[in-house]
Amino acid sequence: MDWDLIILLEANVAFVGSHFIMSHPLRGPMVRALGEKGFSLAYTAVSFATLAWVYFAFTAAPPADLPGSGEAGWIIATALTWVAMVLLAGSFMGNPALPTPMAEAQARSQPRGVFRVTRHPMMWAIGLWAISHMVLFWSIRTMITAAAMGILALVGARLQDGKKAKQMGEAWAEWSSRTSYWPRFGQLLRVGAVPLVAGTVLWLAGQWLHLWRAGIPAGVWQWIG
Repeated sequence: MDWDLIILLEANVAFVGSHFIMSHPLRGPMVRALGEKGFSLAYTAVSFATLAWVYFAFTAAPPADLPGSGEAGWIIATALTWVAMVLLAGSFMGNPALPTPMAEAQARSQPRGVFRVTRHPMMWAIGLWAISHMVLFWSIRTMITAAAMGILALVGARLQDGKKAKQMGEAWAEWSSRTSYWPRFGQLLRVGAVPLVAGTVLWLAGQWLHLWRAGIPAGVWQWIG
C-alpha cells in the first residue's frame, strides 16, 4: 500500500479510536480527573486534532485510483445522501440522545419526525453518507475514510444505546421499545414537512459545495451541470 494511504489509515484509526475510548472506557476516569468542563475541552481538542490529521492525510493521498461504479453508483449515492440529509435535518428536534435537560421527558414521549425512522437519525445520516461514498468506488482514500466514519457512527450508535440505558434507565428503555436502531425507511415520508424541506435544501447545498470545493459534480449536478 502507498505510504500516504498508510498514514491516512493511521489517522482514521486515531480519530475513530480516540472517540470510542474517550466516550466509553476513559470517560469516567477523565471526568473524575478533569471535571465535566475539562473533559469536554480535552475531548474537543483531541477530536479536532485527529480530524485535522485525517484531513491533511486525505488530501495527500492519491485521488481517483479506483474504477468507480458508474451511473448506477451515482444514482444510489445521490438517493442515499438525500435520505441522510433528511435524517440529519430532523435529528436536532426532540432528540433524547442529545445532552439536554429535556432528554428524559423526550425519551418518554411518542416518537415523532425522523424518530419514526430510527432513534439514531444523526448517526444514520453519517452512516448513509459514508455508504454513499463507498458505493461510488472512487478512490482508496475515500473508501478508508468513509468506512472509518461509518464505523464511528453506526457502532457508536449501538454503544450509545448501552450508555444511555445506564444513564437514563427506564426512560431510555421506553424509548428503545418504541423506536428502532435499524432505519424503517417506509416511515420516511411521515417525518413531516420541516425535515423533508430542510433536508432537501441541505442536500442541494451540499452538492453545490462539493462541486465548488472538490471540483466533482456530485448528485444532481451529474445530470444538470
